[in-house]
Amino acid sequence: MTDLALAAGAAAAAVLPSVEPLSALGTQPGDAGVLEGFAAAVVADLDGPRGGRIALLVGGELTAALADSPIDGLDLGAATQPALDAAAAALEANARAARVVPLDLALDGLTSFTAVPLAGSQVAAALLVDDALLVVPAADPSFAATTPPAATEPPADNVTALPRRGIEMLHGVDMEVTVELGRTRMTVRDLLALTPGAVLELDRAAGSPADLLVNGRLIARGEVVVVDEDFGLRVTEIVDDSATG
Repeated sequence: MTDLALAAGAAAAAVLPSVEPLSALGTQPGDAGVLEGFAAAVVADLDGPRGGRIALLVGGELTAALADSPIDGLDLGAATQPALDAAAAALEANARAARVVPLDLALDGLTSFTAVPLAGSQVAAALLVDDALLVVPAADPSFAATTPPAATEPPADNVTALPRRGIEMLHGVDMEVTVELGRTRMTVRDLLALTPGAVLELDRAAGSPADLLVNGRLIARGEVVVVDEDFGLRVTEIVDDSATG
């Protein structure tokens, strides 16, 4: 059981936004005291051989970095989804969408759970794993736990958030980037009448710059170019908040 929890913690630690590499420090039986020192929580239900829930507790450093981010649409759920997905994969399950919950409700649905502190120089986060996810049926030899890396420090009894180091901890978070040539509006009748070869007139003149959007927000404009037979965008203008407001 503890090997599975530790493997899930190591997988989450590898992709959780942080200014320093994180590792799983070991496991400990979960109780309400595990919430102490953390600032926020996300939970995800898992689909797999056994139903269950995992939760991720994070310190104020990550929540502050998200609050200071100039990019709209990057919230705690989006920033931590890769870590939840990685932990779920280590448990041979799939994580549903992350849900941000009040810290005092992070243990709802976790009657019995195992806590895995995630730390660099100090504990920065903790993965909570429903114990139901750690019970391997004796008749299922195909389910083998992944041997996690050896812990270099003993499990922490208390949790302490790292000192705030700013938005640089979000540098590894993936964002959806879209280049938009233009837009138009059409009736349903016209949409249904579309056929191969139809030409749509966009709300932009030929030669006008294309828009660069991050999670739907306009952040830059540029010229469409071709790079090794692929389209690209040469940025010519960075759009500030006052220009888009």
